Amino acid sequence: MSDETPNPAQTGHSVIQAYLNTLDGSPGVYRMLDAKGAVLYVGKARNLKARVSSYARPTGHSPRIARMIRDTATMMFLTTRTETEALLLEQNLIKQLKPRYNVLLRDDKSFPNILVSKEHAFAPIKKHRGAKKEKGDYFGPFASAGAVNRTLNQLQKVFLLRNCSDSTFESRTRPCLLYQIKRCSGPCVGLISEEDYGGLVKDATSFLRGRSTRVQETLAADMQKASEAMEFERAAALRDRLRALTFVQGSQSVNPAGVAEADVIALHVEGGQACVQVFFIRANQNWGNRDYYPRTGAGADAREIMQAFIGQFYDNKEPPRQILLSDGIEDAELMTEALMQKAGRKVEILVPQRGEKKELVAGALRNARESLARKMSETATQAKLLVGLGEAFDLDGAPQRVEVYDNSHIQGAFAVGAMIVAGRDGFLKSQYRKFNIKDETITPGDDFGMMKEVLTRRFKRLLKEDPDRQTENWPDLLLIDGGAGQVSAVRQIMAELGVEDIAMIGVAKGVDRDHGKEEFHRTGMRPIALQRGDPVLYFIQRMRDEAHRFAIGAHRAKRSKAVGATPLDEVPGVGATRKRALLAHFGSAKAVGRANLHDLKAVDGISDTIAETIYDHFHGS
Repeated sequence: MSDETPNPAQTGHSVIQAYLNTLDGSPGVYRMLDAKGAVLYVGKARNLKARVSSYARPTGHSPRIARMIRDTATMMFLTTRTETEALLLEQNLIKQLKPRYNVLLRDDKSFPNILVSKEHAFAPIKKHRGAKKEKGDYFGPFASAGAVNRTLNQLQKVFLLRNCSDSTFESRTRPCLLYQIKRCSGPCVGLISEEDYGGLVKDATSFLRGRSTRVQETLAADMQKASEAMEFERAAALRDRLRALTFVQGSQSVNPAGVAEADVIALHVEGGQACVQVFFIRANQNWGNRDYYPRTGAGADAREIMQAFIGQFYDNKEPPRQILLSDGIEDAELMTEALMQKAGRKVEILVPQRGEKKELVAGALRNARESLARKMSETATQAKLLVGLGEAFDLDGAPQRVEVYDNSHIQGAFAVGAMIVAGRDGFLKSQYRKFNIKDETITPGDDFGMMKEVLTRRFKRLLKEDPDRQTENWPDLLLIDGGAGQVSAVRQIMAELGVEDIAMIGVAKGVDRDHGKEEFHRTGMRPIALQRGDPVLYFIQRMRDEAHRFAIGAHRAKRSKAVGATPLDEVPGVGATRKRALLAHFGSAKAVGRANLHDLKAVDGISDTIAETIYDHFHGS
């Protein structure tokens, strides 16, 4: 690896030329940095020397690449054994470093699945997100929690599987409301045998694997038999289930007969902005779609955007057997090889030219085009509001990043600080942060003390991670919930941190604490109010309300966790399953603490080693 140039003060193709003597034809990853050390671009190469030599030429580059070369002051190199390794490393570094000239997938959350658990004789069906640690059958991914909830809602009508927790199941003495409205078969109180319930589970998993026709035929045949046997109540129940199944199939807008498992990915680029639409096809069913708005790296073309998106999108997700694209990518064979290594099986990347697959891509492309049009309209409106915000408060310009802070607690208990972020793209929820108040010297209910801790932690971290303010994580404006006192206190906190050039506004409730009568406080200026009906006033109210909503949600989550906590949570090796077993056996955490070693060893799922750990924890050994 090399990161020095003969003259660091120089930039441009002559600087890049100086590196050629230090490179060979190995595959690897290169980084281009500006004079301040900020990473401009991360790329991979089959032959590092050949790729870098292309940048050393003074002409023949696109405007985007020419700007990147002009700003380059140093380069860094890392060789790899294969080009595939270089591709994977490149995508990891792009997501980590967020270089200015790379295409960047900004929203990369995990997707929910449906889980049919196998850890209980009467298996529940439920939504699952995260690591697949629980034993059972997983079906997904679904595009959103809403898509999962809609599917679960209909599957309950068809297959009558329970969705309650195991502890609730064990404690029931009579059927719950879901049984009354025909959404559950009532296994908790013995209203269905284990064998018959197992048949429902088998039908549900068959449907989720795409064998819905066979399930329909079975239901229709059972309904006919019940009718012929004059079991009219059972026949009516089967008829209702058959109708619900038909509704589920009809509600899935795209059900391709010839595509069993694929992600359909379409890209539309306009005005320097891009939208990527992803449809999830599993078991010949549409399991929802989702749109993404990747940063285009200062003007990358469609092939580069699509390649970067695929590499980053599947970095933490298992690829399907087929990936159908609207645009080709630069290194299709290399990307295919990388995805096959990740999946451990065959993966195809296709750009369909005809037939059903082409129609699926066309539908996704239409959605991408319409989504980007809506997004550009919203962005234009948001940009006007930011301009208006800057003008209303005499700021240096329209703020590009506004951070809003709020606290939530009950008489000082379960105190939480919250930060939300707004910018040209609206509310940036991936950048929201919550702060559990840790300082035990703060007087309960001391909002000044809590705000000091939140801001100190926030800006100390920013100063450590980005002291030169090279990233977009630094705010242009702070909105504080409070009046002159809060603004003065925050100004003092920021001065102590050495960050005094960020504008701040205190939003006080005003007369009668009514919406529309807010007063706005700034350091050294008289408070002002905005006219009722002013779009900027509504914009500030929305931001303040969003911060309040987020703070209350964080506070409630902390309070709920504390209410459900027991001394068993502190015992190493005792997770949720063992905790349930201990509480079911002894009745309370206090009784567990008093139990002798012999009784602890008698609990199902508690090994001799864990029993000794529990005993030692409560008896001070």
